[in-house]
Amino acid sequence: MIHDKDYIIRIVKQFSEFLSKMILGGKNEGELSEWERIFDTNMNDTFKISFETLASKSSDEIINLINEKDKAHHVPYLELLGHLFYFKNKENPCTDFAAKAKTFYEMYLQQSGIFSMPIVSRINELKAQL
Repeated sequence: MIHDKDYIIRIVKQFSEFLSKMILGGKNEGELSEWERIFDTNMNDTFKISFETLASKSSDEIINLINEKDKAHHVPYLELLGHLFYFKNKENPCTDFAAKAKTFYEMYLQQSGIFSMPIVSRINELKAQL
């Protein structure tokens, strides 16, 4: 059981790192299909649903999904959700994505107790969009 929990947290962190790289470095047009394949695989491994299905849920519904998971996993999931909706908002600006990214980033900062200047900057950027 402990081994399963380690695997889950590793998958969440790898997806979060992948999104961070995409946010910071962007993606080359030639690699677009590869990025999409990796993104879809990570979505399926992490959430067992597509991004479109996840995005159609309200922030409260998504928070309930996270609350059903092991409490030790909440912080990495919140960071991942912030990155996920921030990235998707950058890709296709949408007030719903911006609001969700802001919500999850704020929850991440509160629950983790970590001060992250890049995330604070993203929250400010998202507030300006809203």
